[in-house]
This record gives sequence, C-alpha cells and structure tokens, in this order.
Amino acid sequence: MSADTIPVAIINPDAPAGSLEAKQPHIDNGAERYGKEGYFSRDYAQREWEKVWTQSWLIAGMASDLVKEGDYFLFEIGHESIIVTLTDEGIRAFYNVCSHRGARLLYEERGNKKVFVCPFHSWSFHNNGELRRITDEETFQEQVVAHRPGLTELACENHAGIIFICMADTPPPLQEAIGLPEGYLEGYNIDKMKVVRHVRSEWGANWKVGVEAFYESYHLHAVHPETRGVMGDLNVQYDLYPNGASRMIVPLGQVSPRAHDQLTVNEGLQIMLQDAGIDPDSFEGTAADVRRAIQVSKRERAERLGLDYSKLVDGQLSDSWATGIFPNVQIGCHPEAAFMMRFLPHPTDPERFYYETMTLLLPVEDPDYCPPGWMGLPEGTDVTGKTRPATEHYTLEEDANLGLVLSQDAAFLPVVQQGMRSRGFKGQLWGEQEQRLRHFHVELERRLAG
Repeated sequence: MSADTIPVAIINPDAPAGSLEAKQPHIDNGAERYGKEGYFSRDYAQREWEKVWTQSWLIAGMASDLVKEGDYFLFEIGHESIIVTLTDEGIRAFYNVCSHRGARLLYEERGNKKVFVCPFHSWSFHNNGELRRITDEETFQEQVVAHRPGLTELACENHAGIIFICMADTPPPLQEAIGLPEGYLEGYNIDKMKVVRHVRSEWGANWKVGVEAFYESYHLHAVHPETRGVMGDLNVQYDLYPNGASRMIVPLGQVSPRAHDQLTVNEGLQIMLQDAGIDPDSFEGTAADVRRAIQVSKRERAERLGLDYSKLVDGQLSDSWATGIFPNVQIGCHPEAAFMMRFLPHPTDPERFYYETMTLLLPVEDPDYCPPGWMGLPEGTDVTGKTRPATEHYTLEEDANLGLVLSQDAAFLPVVQQGMRSRGFKGQLWGEQEQRLRHFHVELERRLAG
C-alpha cells in the first residue's frame, strides 16, 4: 500500500476546497529511512547552525511584549543574543554586542531602555542602533571610529502579532518562508493575546527529538493514556504545506476511538463542558455530542462577551490546530489561547535542547470567565494580561511544573535519545501518522544541502 492510498482522517469533509480547514492535497515525501548522526554529532549541529539557524526566519517573541517605545526583550539562540526593541520607527532587532570590544550590552531578559550602555567601557547606543557616545573619543584615531560604529542590525518583521528575525544577509520573503496560507494565523487574534506564562526548561535530548514528539499524536495512547477520554487521537487530520510547515487538527471534546466506552460523558469531558460554559450535570447528550456542544457554547459566549470569532470555523472552537513552522516551532492554536512552543538547540551539547513555551491568553473582561483547565496554568497565575510574567528557567534536573502530559514527555524523550545510540537502531521508520516528521526532515535535508 502506497502512502497516497492509506486512509486519512478528514475533520470536516464538507469544508470548501481551498479553505483553511480543508484537507490539503497529498505530498509524496518518499519512504527513505534517514540516518541518526544528526542527533549526536557536533559536526552535524554546526552544519545546522550555519545552514538552518542562521539562514531561517525564527520566532523571536511576541509583539504584545513591546508596548511602549524603548521596550525590549532578548532572544537567545545558540551562542547569539539578539535585542528586539520598539523604536520610534517600529520594531527592530540588533545583535546584543557592543561594536567596540564585543561585550554583551544587555543581560536582563526584558525591560525598557532607549539607550543601551556597554558595561565594559560605557560606549552608548540609541535603541535604533545608532552610536550615541564613545567614551574618551578624543583618544581614538579618527579613522578607527569615523564610520560611527553602531549596532549590527538583522531582519525583523511582525506577522500576526508574532515577531520573526533572520540572521541571513538576504532573507527570503517572510510570508513565503512561513509556508502557511494567508490569514491562517491572523484569525486567532494572537496579536491581541497576552503572555501569562513563559517557561524555558532544559531537556535531555536533541532538539529534533523534541520537534518530532510534538508533531504527531501516534504516541498519545502509550505515553499519555489519560488523553484517551478527551482527544480523538486516531481522528487527526494531518496537512503539509510548503517550506516544511505542517499542521495536525486534533479533535478535542471527543473520546479516542481506542477507548472501549464511547458513550459515557467521562470526568475529562465534563471538565471541558464546564470550561466552555456548560453545566455538565444538566448536559443530556452522550460523549459523541460533547464536541459540538462545546462549539455552540463557545460561539454564543464569544458573542455575549464581544469576542471576535468571525474568522474561525466551528472546528477551531473545539479543536487544537497544532501548527508547525520550520525549523523549530509548534503553535497550539485555540480561540481563547495559544501555546507558542520553541525547540532551541543547546549551544554546545547536541544531546540537549531547551523547550521554551509561552502561554498566551486572550484577555476577557468578565469576572466569571476562567481560562480552560487544559491550559495547565499553575494555581494563582495572573490571567488578566496586565502584568508580563518573568521567564521561569529550569535546569535538566529541575521540575518545570509543566503539567502531567508535558512532564511525561520531558521524562521520556531522554529515553528515546539514549535508545537511538544503540547499534541495534538503524534509523527511524515513519508511518503516515508521522508524516509531519518526514516532511520536516525533507526540508531540513534540503536546507543542509544548501
């Protein structure tokens, strides 16, 4: 049986052709088994740095973190630190390095500064990158500083409230590089969402192992069996887009086809009903009716609260549109919230990576409204969006308090990393539930080939 004849799930068979919900045409990415060198080799990691990380558009952060002129945040990737700041000319990005002797200018992850002062010799720069002052300039030969050495700028663009940067000398057009259809991200109003939690934790595996685990739902029944009661893990629609982009539409509020009981409104479904504003005790339907009831209730609640869901189809109100942007991002898209997940390479060890997640919430002016429980926010989290929380940092040995499912992943991925080192493992064998992984690797190899 070839890949294009294997039965595939379609969330809404009636979705108009060409719509964002419609099943995308099949892409034949072959059946090659890729080698495993890229998960351990420092030489391979260096090739990734030169061919992928420095040549791709990368998500640096959220525009909602830059409100007032002078606001900035740092984006750390590999050995680079990048300042993203709001100037009087808009959002711009600069390497976080003094043009004098190479010292880092800023160490605080975010703040507000219209002038950056080097801690080494007090050279100062305006936040638009222009040189402001050279300490004891009269002691320099004129030809040394005649070019007025300002900060080195790099490409920076805002798309749907998400800030992208690119270190390439000639970056490709951003919309083309992202690979998603026009309007795909914009409909979720991410630009109006606020970061309510930001966590950066170290995990014991290669960054690609992280991407791969989050790009499929095939492992849910084994690693996360508690999801069977609320997630249609075999009913997932997988779609592939240009330039390595992909998505899976995961039905929520639905019992897994793997579960024996398909009728009982279990405890997990009751919680999801309550999150959508429905009293589970008075709900008269079966488990098969929950997903639709959630959609109807959320649509009604949005109209009551003045939320703009006009660009979202009913399926988006209940399901997770888990959307991947090459090389290292997965965005869990929901109408009331978004999970921005980045898988960042460790600067020296290819068998470690940083899992960085920003939980974004659309602020709602209603005292009775509570964020859905599936967001996994710790008790006491400020969900008003009025205060930007500090980034929480966790080492490999620390518990990042990410909730049950993510904690299971954090514990299991090192087992995968270790097992791949075995002489008995010859390379990954991907099925069609893992087609996003193959699509990702086809793009990765294309980039590495230059």
